[in-house]
Amino acid sequence: MEKTSAEFGPAGEPGTDGFWAAASGPVSVPSGDGGWKTLFTWRGSPASLVFESRPEPLPLRRWGDTDCWYAEVAMPVRMRATYWFLADGAAYADPFNPVGAGGDRSVFATPDLPAQPHWPSVGADDVLPLPPTRIRWAGGRLGGRRTVRVHPAGGGGPVVLLLDGDDWLYLHPAADAFDSAVARGEMPPATLVFLPAKDREAEFGCGRELWEAVRDELLPLLAGSGVPADLGRLVVAGQSLGGLSAMYAALEFPGLVRGIACQSASFWWSPGAAGSADPLGGPPGGVIAERLRERPDLSGLRAAFDVGEHETRMLPHCEPVETLAAQAGAAVRVSRSPSGHDRAGWRHALLADVAWVLGGAVPDHRATARQ
Repeated sequence: MEKTSAEFGPAGEPGTDGFWAAASGPVSVPSGDGGWKTLFTWRGSPASLVFESRPEPLPLRRWGDTDCWYAEVAMPVRMRATYWFLADGAAYADPFNPVGAGGDRSVFATPDLPAQPHWPSVGADDVLPLPPTRIRWAGGRLGGRRTVRVHPAGGGGPVVLLLDGDDWLYLHPAADAFDSAVARGEMPPATLVFLPAKDREAEFGCGRELWEAVRDELLPLLAGSGVPADLGRLVVAGQSLGGLSAMYAALEFPGLVRGIACQSASFWWSPGAAGSADPLGGPPGGVIAERLRERPDLSGLRAAFDVGEHETRMLPHCEPVETLAAQAGAAVRVSRSPSGHDRAGWRHALLADVAWVLGGAVPDHRATARQ
């Protein structure tokens, strides 16, 4: 690490008090090939580094016999990523990085990216406040019990159903981010409904049960909650399998869903694909593209699609769906986030996409609109 230490510039000999006093999260320097070299450091016992979009742990190397463990990671231009350390069988946020996601995740961005507006920095020890209004949803078509939180951003308005709602409550503070966007005039007021998933693969596949339950059970409960909400204007926001489910709902429940915001949607999905050796190896766009080729009438739909710039295997599945949705009459917005398959990229797209669907205009120079 002697060359590495000098190149990245930490003060003091690795492992000394001076070195740790100057440590400040991942440090990136130009790699010479247009990308970045980034130094991640960990203090203590042996550990590995894990990225959300690349789950194979990367073992850290030890500097001599010190308590300093490190990895030098090649990063492409424009990359935002969620990461954590694995040590002694547990996951930990980076103690030297003030930008976290939940208690055991951190968020990294290459120096060529600006800070994400509206999303507050969350430290590993911070406890995110929860919206006080909650709906107890029990029994019905889906069975079991779940707690659905509700937040009227800017006083409430059209319903924005956030699939994987617990991610947006406990990892990324969506209520605060939406409040900020509304307060700055970049988004109309909206009523956020945080829907947790119990079995993502079962609930977010292309099946009717979830959306019949939302229509017949959840929305009536919301109407009786006392929170201001325009139940006639439902926007569904989902990521990965959640994005697939949002698009399915728009196709099969057009009277229910008026707008969708899909980030890195799993449009590779076909029955049985998830259990195959290569889930993304099937026909481009999967069953959603097949359904769209039937030219359903989507003229009343506003659909925002985003996928990570670095998701090279997802792009061939997302692009045909984007094009076919526009050809079916939907108003379509397309953007690309500087990320892989990662919530750190999805969270900015979530705001920008929902704002556009609701009629706002969060700036995004990489977005295009298709009519």
